[in-house]
Amino acid sequence: MSYMDPKKPEDLAFTRNFGIMAHIDAGKTTTTERILYYTGKSYKLGEVHDGDTVMDWMEQEQERGITITAASTTCEWKNHRLNLIDTPGHVDFTIEVERSLRVLDGAIVLFDGVSGVEPQTETVWRQADRYKVPRICFVNKLDRVGSDFFFCLNSIKERLGVAPLPLQIPIGIEEGFVGIVDLISKSALFWDGGKGENYTIGDVPGNLIELVNKHREELVERIVELDDGLLERYLSGEIIPVNDLKQALRKGVLALRVIPVLCGAAFKNRGIQPLLDAAVEYLPSPLDVGSVMGDFPLDPEKKIKCNIDFQEPVAALAFKISNDPFAGTLTYVRVYSGELKVGEQVLNPRENKKERIQKIVRMHANSRVEINYLRAGDIGAVVGLKFTGTGDTLCSPQRQVVFESIKTPEPVIAVAVEAKSSIDQEKMMLGLQKLVREDPSAKIKADSETGQTLLLGMGELHLEILIDRLNREYKIQANIGKPQVSYREAIYRESVGEYRYERVLGGEEAFAFVRLRVFSSEAPAGIITFNAGVIEQKFPKEFILAVENGLREGLDVGPLASFPMIHTSVEVLQIQWDSVKSSEMSFKAAAALALREALKHAESKLLEPIFKLEITSPESFIGNIVSDLNMRKGRILSMSMRGVVHVLQAEAPLGNLFGYATDLRSISQGRASFAMEFKEYSIIPQKSSAELLKTMGRF
Repeated sequence: MSYMDPKKPEDLAFTRNFGIMAHIDAGKTTTTERILYYTGKSYKLGEVHDGDTVMDWMEQEQERGITITAASTTCEWKNHRLNLIDTPGHVDFTIEVERSLRVLDGAIVLFDGVSGVEPQTETVWRQADRYKVPRICFVNKLDRVGSDFFFCLNSIKERLGVAPLPLQIPIGIEEGFVGIVDLISKSALFWDGGKGENYTIGDVPGNLIELVNKHREELVERIVELDDGLLERYLSGEIIPVNDLKQALRKGVLALRVIPVLCGAAFKNRGIQPLLDAAVEYLPSPLDVGSVMGDFPLDPEKKIKCNIDFQEPVAALAFKISNDPFAGTLTYVRVYSGELKVGEQVLNPRENKKERIQKIVRMHANSRVEINYLRAGDIGAVVGLKFTGTGDTLCSPQRQVVFESIKTPEPVIAVAVEAKSSIDQEKMMLGLQKLVREDPSAKIKADSETGQTLLLGMGELHLEILIDRLNREYKIQANIGKPQVSYREAIYRESVGEYRYERVLGGEEAFAFVRLRVFSSEAPAGIITFNAGVIEQKFPKEFILAVENGLREGLDVGPLASFPMIHTSVEVLQIQWDSVKSSEMSFKAAAALALREALKHAESKLLEPIFKLEITSPESFIGNIVSDLNMRKGRILSMSMRGVVHVLQAEAPLGNLFGYATDLRSISQGRASFAMEFKEYSIIPQKSSAELLKTMGRF
């Protein structure tokens, strides 16, 4: 059928590429399991607490009851093909959300019916804003004690800064939650238990008629404001048909002008079918997204337009790498134009290398179905690519294009990893390299002072999972050091440095001269520029690239304690070269040494990562929690009530938060919970900085 295997671009109107995202424990995986069941993709209802869900297939996910890696699948609903990605909710695995949103056309954002907007909800919402992803909201867990649909609506408005538009209201709440009222059609949907396959449509309960009329009137008024024609008809007294309301609402969602809100209880199998209907009715198809712009690899100023056309040269983005013990390397791709076929060669412009497409598969969590091609608008995986990494573009050699890559967060915590025997050392490094290739938010590096191998990640849980995978998947038993904070350095005084590189290497003279200034910058990654005088001299391009590479490598090693530099920019003021003696190597070295000279006089300071905390606790433990935070040099930002519990907003240095989960459980008898996410790097006070540098052996 055309909707499952589009034969022409118009058929893509029946395709939806969307993800499910939320804070941890909002019910993403449970909701996804229900979607798979009701669409006929799965024949049983998997439960997170039983460890038998389809999408949480990793051993680590099943043991911990959390999603660690984004899992994709394809199913069908009412003649539409749904390419669905279930993403993690834990902040340590935010890269999985980031790279999923980069290629998805729409998203369903889940909210816990008791908690409303939670810290990671805000993070994924900002990520969706950055990629301009249309979304609909689903208030889940309305069967829980303390759930409140209207509190969640207010939470969305206050904490996300948007005006939510409820399309449904619940019938009953907590144990009495039995169904929903669809405000557009003014019909009531009732579920009577079982697996939720069947529900009845009836009249709105009498006790809700007044409330339903009020919210429906507000709903219609907001929808007609999205369309001038409808507004005129409405003001003239015409009753707007349901189909016209839905069409106007769809346009509003696609234009990011409105955020529809639905409700239900996935665990009790209530509200999922209307959610699927809403995904089909309101989320975009690839045709709605339209053409995608990319850069020409040899000239970033030149833009390439890639259309949703099966006949165009192929262009695709690799957004995720996975190592399968049986299939080898799986590269997940989103195709934006043309057709990716088995047997053809494509170009990776970043590596400037060609890759042969040996096998293409459509994924269902960790199982695979082999297919012959992926067309524009489709998501799948390619087996066996050698050079392609996360964020790389694959394109036809006849039309080279590079798409915007994927933002990778910088790791903030590290542990030393050491193989238990010299025989395992090489095997361990190979395993670590595969893990890092798969997860770009993790990094490995050698400590220049100790010679140790450091594994860097986004948090304690992230590192714990990586080490566990190293043990299970690669059979490596390693000694693991204590967690270490990944500090940064920055300058607070402008400075100028220069270096004249004159050497005799291998009997040949080498020459290069670089003069530059360093200065503080708003951009965390720093910016490297060349002043007009340098540009006008038209130096060979390879020398310019060599200078940039030398500076980038130099900024990775700060003058205080060899931590990477942030908020530090460089302007190259002068370059001298010799047509015989100069080389890329000499300019790379001259740039790095000139930078070192400049940094000597630039007043560098040490910075530490600060994390935001949201702590939820009964009132009786608040005093002890605040005292503990004060001991950790934390700062209380606000305190509020959420139902019957207190919610503390705070921030604290990461170095003082190691083991906090265990300590909080002890303080609160296991009744408090918390979430944390990276906020910023902050200057360490001079006295603390000196003590820290002394412990590192830098003073």
